[in-house]
Amino acid sequence: MRIALGADHAGFPLKEDLKAFLVEAGHEALDHGTDSTEPVDYPPFCAAAARAVATGEADRAIVLGGSGQGEQIAANKVDGIRAALCHDLFLARLSRAHNDANVLAMGARVVASAYAREIVRVWLDTPFEGGRHVSRLEEIAQIERGEL
Repeated sequence: MRIALGADHAGFPLKEDLKAFLVEAGHEALDHGTDSTEPVDYPPFCAAAARAVATGEADRAIVLGGSGQGEQIAANKVDGIRAALCHDLFLARLSRAHNDANVLAMGARVVASAYAREIVRVWLDTPFEGGRHVSRLEEIAQIERGEL
């Protein structure tokens, strides 16, 4: 799987850890920055990772910051993106099974790297259930198109 990564300075160390974890697991990691712990604004990095999913360059994306909240919001501004903030395994599983989340947001100041790897593993391995959830995703797409 091709996975785009985007992070600010607070998320940089976790991004580097997850990048190595993903490559070791056989995935292709597409790094959209940042490249250090020097302070930067997160929106451009998260938007770049989300756009990689929206354009088909990547299958999914992971965005990281201090809390993950702003990163999730920035990613969700890209049409077609369903970014979910997941700080535990339960939310990671449901974000995929019920919402077909294509971007995972996490806070590096909230989740330790070992647990973040488990969250990523669950998020990547959980399939979308479809069924009753499909109509809800279509309604979200209608909101994006200004139809609802």
